Amino acid sequence: MAGHSKFKNIMHRKGAQDKKRAKEFSRLGREISVAVKTGGDDPESNIRLRSAITSAKGLNMPKDNIERAIKKGQGNDPDSNYEEVRYEGYGPDGVAIIVEALTNNKNRTAAEIRSTFSKYGGNLGETGSVSFSFERLGNISLEKSLVNEEDLFEFLVENKTDDYEVLDDQYMIFCEQNQLHQLNDKINKTFGQTNYSNLIWKSKNSINIERESAIKLFKLLEILEDNDDVQGVSSNFEVDEDVMSSLTS
Repeated sequence: MAGHSKFKNIMHRKGAQDKKRAKEFSRLGREISVAVKTGGDDPESNIRLRSAITSAKGLNMPKDNIERAIKKGQGNDPDSNYEEVRYEGYGPDGVAIIVEALTNNKNRTAAEIRSTFSKYGGNLGETGSVSFSFERLGNISLEKSLVNEEDLFEFLVENKTDDYEVLDDQYMIFCEQNQLHQLNDKINKTFGQTNYSNLIWKSKNSINIERESAIKLFKLLEILEDNDDVQGVSSNFEVDEDVMSSLTS
């Protein structure tokens, strides 16, 4: 019986990973289509497109998917008329949340986002209601195995940024938003393939939350991230290590 339970857990975990991977492919497919629509289909002259394709390849997105996304951006298919939309609101304990979406139906997406906030203890606010407490930054993830920290620091200072964090197996690099694609390009050429590059909202100050609020908040964030139209979710919560380990163990 124990073996069966373990097998089920492994299958569930694999299912969750596959779902996350499909979501990433969908997110990047839309980004590629929008990049083509706004800047043309030549990656050499369209740096946003080049960056999106590089991220897609880094995640082993099939070549067919990439080509299909480029074609969608080239055509006049109404399904590919994505608009970039931002939603802002609050979760449990007043945690600030920013949701970024690419949608071909703003009414549908707004209704779904509003409903998710209401259902899981949050409320949607006006645009600008929480973003003042965040910075808009470029964000690049690079495997630690590709470069030692000293060399990376020197490189970043030379390229006019020194804001980065060291995580378990990767460096998280932050830069001015208009630097993102050029810096990602340079890192790829200097150290090797980055994991991804995107624009994020980085909070200027954080709210520490207790276990009960964390359970509700994580559910809200999970449902938002699962929405097909959502490209990214940012928030300003902090959770103590013992609370986090009790939730993930």
